[in-house]
Amino acid sequence: MSDPIYNPEFYGQFAENLRHCLDGPNIEHVKLRHIKSRALKSGFKTKYGSYGWRSAVSSRIGPKTVYLGSPEVRLPKLTPVMRNIVENAPDELNKVLHLMRTLPFVHLKRQMGNNDEYNPTVNLYMSVADAKNYRLAYMYGNTMFKPSNRPGPEFTMIHIPEEHQLRQQVLALPEHHLNICLGSDYMGEDKKGFLRQAMWSADKQGMLGLHAGTKLVYVYDGNENRLKRYGVFLFGLSATGKSTWSCHQLGLDFDKKERTEAIQDDIVFLKPDGSAYGSEANFFVKTDVDPKLQEAMYNALADKSALMENVMVDADGVPDFLDETLCGNGRAVIQKSKLRVKRGRRLVSIEGDSINLPPVSELDGLIFAFITRRNTVMSFAQKLTADQAALAYLWGESSHSAASEPDKAGESVRTVGTDPFIVGSRAKKVNRFYEIIKGLEARFPGKVHFRQYNTGGVGEILKKYQEDSTTKKKLVRKVTRVPIDLMAAIQRGDLRGTNSYAPGIFGTEDIVSCADGDLSPYDPFKMYSKEEIQAYVDDIVEGRRRFTDEVAKEGLKQEILKIAEESFSISSKYQKSAKVTVPEMTREERKDKTPAFVSTSLPPSVFKEPKSRPKRWRA
Repeated sequence: MSDPIYNPEFYGQFAENLRHCLDGPNIEHVKLRHIKSRALKSGFKTKYGSYGWRSAVSSRIGPKTVYLGSPEVRLPKLTPVMRNIVENAPDELNKVLHLMRTLPFVHLKRQMGNNDEYNPTVNLYMSVADAKNYRLAYMYGNTMFKPSNRPGPEFTMIHIPEEHQLRQQVLALPEHHLNICLGSDYMGEDKKGFLRQAMWSADKQGMLGLHAGTKLVYVYDGNENRLKRYGVFLFGLSATGKSTWSCHQLGLDFDKKERTEAIQDDIVFLKPDGSAYGSEANFFVKTDVDPKLQEAMYNALADKSALMENVMVDADGVPDFLDETLCGNGRAVIQKSKLRVKRGRRLVSIEGDSINLPPVSELDGLIFAFITRRNTVMSFAQKLTADQAALAYLWGESSHSAASEPDKAGESVRTVGTDPFIVGSRAKKVNRFYEIIKGLEARFPGKVHFRQYNTGGVGEILKKYQEDSTTKKKLVRKVTRVPIDLMAAIQRGDLRGTNSYAPGIFGTEDIVSCADGDLSPYDPFKMYSKEEIQAYVDDIVEGRRRFTDEVAKEGLKQEILKIAEESFSISSKYQKSAKVTVPEMTREERKDKTPAFVSTSLPPSVFKEPKSRPKRWRA
């Protein structure tokens, strides 16, 4: 990691010089209310009374984001583009000093978090040489709290959208609590710049920054004749459903006072007691929302308080949240208090009383749920052990879709913790997560649970072929997507304890029955042969092995490496090393059994067909 292209001494001197520029005559120190009228002036008003804008850049520039500093904070590997940015960073940072003394800026101070221990003060310096940039400061300010005297570190973000897009980049200097965005007018850079810094700083203080939503769910237990309260963490890459499931009511029985309370939808700071500090006052959500399926989010989006970015709005001012013709990443800042669902004739808020999740000791249970999006043979729900949850966090799996990235459709994508904002060693994050969940499991036996939910589907077939020396893909059979109401029923059943699980093809326990949903149309055994299923498993395992080897170089614990090695035995390539097997049983028989989980083999019995299955489906 001693790469000569880095210059920590220069970065320190830059940070010191920058501090002398932050109170110049060209910088206006403002409060949120001061810039509202200036921000709205450049927007367009919708029929709801809300405002929207269009940005030239409509997503984060992750491929052009680098971390400058000591070996502790650097990216483990650099692409050629990133390497070029690092090499030229001193010249660019000197330019930043010149621009900070020259261009007009507004300085907005806000607070992240609301607790007694960790509340970073966030200082956004936004260039307003282009008046449209007021909306960036205004939108971001609405995601945070008013400043207070609560304890917390202080972070600074410099945002200069006017930099030429040929020099577009994000420079993070974590050890100096600095982030700099150049050449992009996407508000998500401000949000993630501060949150990335906050997660790194929280890790330093013994917490663990997580790219995860949190919620409280109240379910009625008929046996005990009382409501039970569960805390839920929802991990997921962008566009897998983190915000959706943080806010969804899961079809619970409101007459019995069952409900979901939305706590956070993006970044939280996990503590060893299972509690989690929240970060944001309001949510910055993707706007592809169906009012019939995502009622609370739709009501917040259709409120006059919403601040929209790149959403389709017609000539009459009517937003169409499902029309992605112009942009596939419509976004909006929504007020948490406007997350409402209809109960009788009135709208009821689902906002939690706090942005913080209470400790396990104050709950009836805690669930860590990992959201993946796959389209072939993965069950819609898997029950995990704590060891497997550590692997789920390590692998952070999903897959590219034909709609978003056709060239990579069907291919796996893995991001530790589903968190593309990790500063420094990814292995340290995995190790810390493993320590925390194993500690929770030991101190609170029976109260800590782990799940993986597949919000994609099953049955997709993509065939590769060669054309003009290029590998291309053809969609032979479309995925059968999991309906949102079925996924809600699965999660509802997990909370109520009414779902049944049995050993499955990935070495975990797969859901085999759901009291309020029919799983039979989504059985991969009806869509693929035994050989095809094994091929998919082999491909996923090979990807997991390569990724584990990559992260291991950053310092993975030996216990986690051992667990990972054992899990690879579900692949036909590694079954010879399997130490444990599962007794033969049909899939129908598996419904009546819930044996202790076995992590070290692919049960050959999962390929035995239920007696009622037509012969044409036999392998």
